[in-house]
Amino acid sequence: MIHGRSGRKLKRTASHRKATLSALSTAVLRHKKIRTTLAKAKEARMVVEKIITRAKRAVAKEVDGAPKDIHARREVARFIHDKDVVKMLFGEIAAKVAQRPGGYTRVVKLGRRFGDAAEVAVLELVDYNTGKDESKPAVKPKRARRSPRKKAETAKGPESAQAGHAETARASESETAAQPHKEAKVSTKG
Repeated sequence: MIHGRSGRKLKRTASHRKATLSALSTAVLRHKKIRTTLAKAKEARMVVEKIITRAKRAVAKEVDGAPKDIHARREVARFIHDKDVVKMLFGEIAAKVAQRPGGYTRVVKLGRRFGDAAEVAVLELVDYNTGKDESKPAVKPKRARRSPRKKAETAKGPESAQAGHAETARASESETAAQPHKEAKVSTKG
C-alpha cells in the first residue's frame, strides 16, 4: 500500500513545481484573483492558505507594541520572492482576514479551455471578491450590425420591402443598359 503521497505532481520536477506554485501564490496575493488550470489552482490554494495563516498569526502577535515577527516574514519571503507582495501580505491582507478562521481562498470552475480542453478555474481571495469591480467602467454590449438593406426593410415595413426589392432590381437593370457594350476585337491576321 502507498501511504503519505499527497499533492499533485503537475507533470513537473520538484524544483519546477516549487517555482510554479511560488509564482502562482505571488500572483494571487498581488492581484487577488488569477485564472489557471483547475489542478494548479487547487495546489496553489493549499500553499496560499498556509502563507496567509502564517502572516495572520504573526500580525496577531505584534499587537500592543510588540516587536515585529521578523522570522515569520523571512519564512514567507523564502517562498514569495517579491518584497512588495510580502509587505502587502503582512500589512493589508493579514489585517483583513484577522477574524476569518480559515478558507481565505476560493476556486471557481470556469469550464474547459479551447485548444487543449483543460479545465480552467479562477483562484481568488474571498475577502476581496466584491462582485462587480467598480474601478473598471461598465462595457456596453455591442449591437449586431445590420446590413443597409435590412435597415431599409425594417424602416419601411414588410409591404414596402417587397417594393424596395423591385426598385433595386430595376435600378440594376437600368445601370447595365446605360453602359455601352464593348465589342470584342477579333484578330484578322492570317
